[in-house]
Amino acid sequence: MEEVEVAATGRGELLLRRLLAGAGEDSGLRHAVRMPSRPARIVSWPGWVPATVREAFEARGLVAPWSHQIEAAELARAGHDVVVATGTASGKSLAYQLPVLARFAEDPRATALYLAPTKALAADQLRSVEALGLPEVRPSTLDGDTPTDARDWARQYARWLFSNPDMLHRSVLPRHARWARFLRRLRYVVVDECHGYRGVFGSHVALLLRRLLRVCARYGSVPTIVLASATIADPAPFAGRLTGRPVRAVTDDGSPDPGRVVVLWEPPLLPGSGGENGAPVRRPAGAEAARMLADLVVEDARTLAFVRSRRAAELTAIGAQRLLADAAPELVDRVAAYRGGYLPEDRRALEAALLSGELVGVATTNALELGMDVAGLDAVVVAGFPGTRASFWQQAGRAGRAREEALVVLVARDDPMDTYLVHHPGALIGAPVEGCVLDPANPYVLAPHLACAAAELPLTRADVDGVFGGPPAAAVLDDLVADGVLRLRPTGWFWPSTQDRPAGSVDIRGSGLGQVAIVEAATGRMLGTVDAASAPATVHEGAVHLHRGESYLVDSLDLDTGVALVVAADPDWRTEARSTADVEVVRVLREQTSGPVRVSFGEVTVCSQVVAYQRRTADGTVLETVPLDLPEQTLRTRSVWYDVDEAALAAAGVPTARVPGALHAAEHAAIGLLPLFAVCDRWDIGGMSTAEHPHTGRPTVFVHDGHPGGAGFAERGHAVLGQWLDATRSAIADCECATGCPSCVQSPKCGNGNAPLDKQGAVLVLDVLLGALAAQG
Repeated sequence: MEEVEVAATGRGELLLRRLLAGAGEDSGLRHAVRMPSRPARIVSWPGWVPATVREAFEARGLVAPWSHQIEAAELARAGHDVVVATGTASGKSLAYQLPVLARFAEDPRATALYLAPTKALAADQLRSVEALGLPEVRPSTLDGDTPTDARDWARQYARWLFSNPDMLHRSVLPRHARWARFLRRLRYVVVDECHGYRGVFGSHVALLLRRLLRVCARYGSVPTIVLASATIADPAPFAGRLTGRPVRAVTDDGSPDPGRVVVLWEPPLLPGSGGENGAPVRRPAGAEAARMLADLVVEDARTLAFVRSRRAAELTAIGAQRLLADAAPELVDRVAAYRGGYLPEDRRALEAALLSGELVGVATTNALELGMDVAGLDAVVVAGFPGTRASFWQQAGRAGRAREEALVVLVARDDPMDTYLVHHPGALIGAPVEGCVLDPANPYVLAPHLACAAAELPLTRADVDGVFGGPPAAAVLDDLVADGVLRLRPTGWFWPSTQDRPAGSVDIRGSGLGQVAIVEAATGRMLGTVDAASAPATVHEGAVHLHRGESYLVDSLDLDTGVALVVAADPDWRTEARSTADVEVVRVLREQTSGPVRVSFGEVTVCSQVVAYQRRTADGTVLETVPLDLPEQTLRTRSVWYDVDEAALAAAGVPTARVPGALHAAEHAAIGLLPLFAVCDRWDIGGMSTAEHPHTGRPTVFVHDGHPGGAGFAERGHAVLGQWLDATRSAIADCECATGCPSCVQSPKCGNGNAPLDKQGAVLVLDVLLGALAAQG
């Protein structure tokens, strides 16, 4: 890597100069580096690839494969489960297409199943296979948008089914007898973008795959599993945890890379003190990304702007369109938002416009990180660190696919994690990517899947030991029998009903609480859905909701019926929910004392409640805080926590009066930095601080998982506590504000109004912690 000379003439650097010119004196450039190009390593087609298959690829312009594609295809061909973990745009699809299509040519009865985390990706891969023009393949899609007659055809005639975990869970496995023909002949299961299967969702998918393989064994098939992943740490062990079987890894990327310029950009602090409690605020990352998107579209640079939420995608697209309306009105219609939650017809229209090149600039959520194979991009703007290095490089890899050197810009949000990264580029550029965390033994995840498995086929003791993990599964089954969910007989565990099936009530993606429909009150038109667990924070009464560039205000939220009614509106402000939490320790699993500091990990009960929302202007100025009356939510999960001797804090310069604010600030910053070490989002975790907790009797800070039973994030934090807290201290100390701001110690979801907060006190608290941990070694 080398530092970039901005005056140079590479394509990526020319685009960077355009952004610098557009920023004027408010340039937020903090670091720029050129990632070198890499030549392709081309190999010959294997002899086992049928001529018709090879010629079909050659007709599509694929004259010779790359080395990693054939290495993975050879392993799959030999019957080995394999994960190919290489960069974005490295042609991973060929690694599974070759063995599947070769098997189809040899065995006219063989079938294959492709699973993707998003509908867009499955549809894109279906188009890719259809374009080969091989009549014997008979591919078909199976997702929530598939009409009944098309589902019937797929069940009877399709050989390669393109679907997602949700349909496998809700449709195929509960009615596996109807899919017996397909499952009996199943030879390959493809799990694409498997790095997206982490945390609670990943644990659900891991158990879902075990259920699939168990049903396949019932029909006499043992399919080979081929997994495709972005570059992640330890892909083979992760893929093994996901599938429950040994997996080999292919990681040596033989694809070419045209190189890219990677820029770290920090928006400037805005003049005045319009933030909460008078804190300074930065220009929002979304507003900065909108300006960049507009500048790049003017340069005819095909650009994706990745943002963190559906709402931000809409706002960023609208912001770019407004800028273009003044500078280049003819380009306004060539910018749009793309996100999850659209109705099928809207989503497909956007996908067609994007693939055809009709759209030049698109603001998107990770629906396109794990979505379509969009080629030929000149630039990617990432508005806010996406939570993991793996996701950042996955998004960055969308640039430079088919042209010369491209531009990638990370625009820092007002957030401790982003602040840390733009001031410590080595933590992102050149640092190893993370591994993926999942826990199939989580009893809150395991229990519903054991019930589903028993409804599919009675569970035997061999299933418990060989498929579902042994003792943890046996303990969960005992509880299910005691609760009357399952019945135990000498031959195993049975689902008691021949009519009802549990799969329909098990939500593998969300909280398990189902979805809330967002409905336009005047017309009854459904605009989309939101997970019920997040509904109090996102579609509460008074919230601003954006859909396809149109603004709505939430008129009412009924959690019992699962409906949020909205009315059209055009406010010039946005809303942010605020919540409070209380933590009760249930069981300490690990504990260690280091001088005045005690560090613990264990099971906790968290009682949380959305108590208010703030109306803010686009620049972050707080207009009003509005109280809400929403029900309290109770969560049994896992947490890491530390407590500190108050005398040690006083000796370090934190007297009793400053302890609450110092702990509160340290808690907020630590929550913001944990995603650097655990593959999660700050919204996947929560926390609480108190000057005296009933369990410890001392000043205490908790950081807990936001999912029932835990998701492994707090446990990871416990394992790397020293590194995590050291990064937390750096993020606070490096921030240029005087007394605390959203870039260091303020939290966007604090129900206590971000008060009290003591920025300097937080640094002193962390010094005590780090000193004690270092002394302990």
